[in-house]
Formats: sequence, structure tokens, C-alpha cells
Amino acid sequence: MKTSLRIATLGTALLVAGSAMPAHAVNKDMVQLQTQIQQLQDAVARLQQSNDERMGVLKDLVQQTADSVNRMTASVNSLKQQMQNTTEASAARNDQLAGQIQSLNDSLDELKARMMRMEKSLGDIQSQQQQSNAILQSMPGATGGGSATPAGPATPPPAADNSPAAGSAIPMPADNGSKAPAVKTAPVAGPSSGQLYRGAYSDYMSGKTNLAAGEFQDLIKAYPDDNLSGNAYFYLGEMNLRGNKPSSAIKDYDKVLEQYPNNAKIPAAHLHKAEALTAMGQRDAATRELKALVQRFPSSPEAAQAKQKLARGR
Repeated sequence: MKTSLRIATLGTALLVAGSAMPAHAVNKDMVQLQTQIQQLQDAVARLQQSNDERMGVLKDLVQQTADSVNRMTASVNSLKQQMQNTTEASAARNDQLAGQIQSLNDSLDELKARMMRMEKSLGDIQSQQQQSNAILQSMPGATGGGSATPAGPATPPPAADNSPAAGSAIPMPADNGSKAPAVKTAPVAGPSSGQLYRGAYSDYMSGKTNLAAGEFQDLIKAYPDDNLSGNAYFYLGEMNLRGNKPSSAIKDYDKVLEQYPNNAKIPAAHLHKAEALTAMGQRDAATRELKALVQRFPSSPEAAQAKQKLARGR
């Protein structure tokens, strides 16, 4: 357009200048000027058409790029959704696996309690057997070590209804004037820690939470230093957490963590304490608890759950 203006200005100047020239010269210059102007107009039209074509191509490229970006965005969103679904499914499987492991640990605890009861019963049987052997050895005329009975007047055997019973006082024959040694009666022992724990755990699994809580408390009072008391504190924490009492649950979990360092419930106590802290809105403390779990027990199933919770911003 600037060129056109210049040409128009030049043409005007030529017209003014040509007023003094002869008519035939003016006509010739005017024709030449008009030809040049026409050529310039044609060039400008071609340039405009070329620009329009290039602009159309550019618009097509921009549209194609926008479509590609939209498709990429849709693909990325789909991948994110798939990853989220996979993560949630993995978390659900891990929670299920943790529950199964927890049940396995509980079954192991019950098995240990049964073994303890069997050992106690075996010890009682051995004690009764020793008492019976001692009573038999103290009887007059009893043979010892397979040696022959010394010669002497035979002692009449006791009557059939006075035959000795294991663990009871044995009456002596009336004609020798001797008395049987006194047998100390063993005091009646209370239920063992395994028995208390088994009963409390059975009620806990049956949903009798109030009864189970009282039985766990009885176990802790009777055997405060027993490792099963650590389990009792853990299940008291579980019941408080489910009963929307996170503060009480944290105290129970702390008992397990502080007083029973070798208890198998410690990883689970860390994890569930973090849940109780989260329920109370103490997210920073919950994060510290999860990190402590991962640091102390990195290979445990509870640590795997803690890592997932930390990754999700718990």
C-alpha cells in the first residue's frame, strides 16, 4: 500500500509536471504510468491471495495441533484414571492381606496359649506322678531300686477298698501302728494367662465387646508383664477405635509400643495409632507415626500400607 501511495504521488507529480509538456508526451507517460499502476495492483492482489492461502494453511496446522493436544490430554487422563484404579485395587488387596495376616497372628497367639495350657497340664501330671512315687517309696515294705525285700515277718496287704489313688493320702494297715506321711495339698491355681486370653479373644471375635474388654482388663491385672497382656492392650485399642474413642485407643496402642517391645502387634499398633491420630485431626503426628513404622519394620505388611498412606498424603 505504501508503494501504491508513492506511485500515486509520483503520478500526480507527473501530471502536474506534464501540464507544460505537449499533449502527445503526456498521453504516452499516462499510459505508461497506468500500466505500472495496474501491474502493482496485480502484484498486491497476488500477495494478498498468497497471504490468505498461507493463513489458511496455518489455521489448519493450529487446528491439527489443538486436536493432537486434546487427544493427548484424553489419553493422559485415561492413564491417570487407570493408575488410580490400580492403586485403589492394590490398596484394597493390601488391606485384605493385612487382615488375613492379622487373623493368622491371632490364630498363632491362640495356638501358643493352647500350648502353654498343655505344658501346664503336663507339669501338673508330672507333679502328681512325683507325689505318688514319693508316697509309694515312703510306705513300709516298699522295694526300692529293684532290690529284694529283706526277710522278716510279712506285712498283710491292705484291704482292696484302701488301695492308694494317685495324689491322695494312703491309709496304712491297722496292725503295724504306723501312720502314713501327710500329703500337702497343692493350692488351687487361678486361670493362666493363656486361659484368660483365650476366653477374652473368643468373646472379642464373637462381637461381645463389653465382655471381652473386661476379660482383657482382668488379664492385664493378673499378668501385667506377660506378653499376652500386650495383645490385650492392642485389642482394647481396636475396640476403642471402632467405638469412636480415638484418644483412648491411642493410650492403649502406646501401652503396647512402650511396655511390650517384643510383641508381635507393634507394627499394627503403629499403623492403627496413625489412624486414630488422623481421626483426631492430628495429621502431622499421624505422618510421623507412619514414618516410624516404615523405618522400624520396613518389610512388614503394615509398612507397605503405611507407604501407600504417605503417598496419598495421609
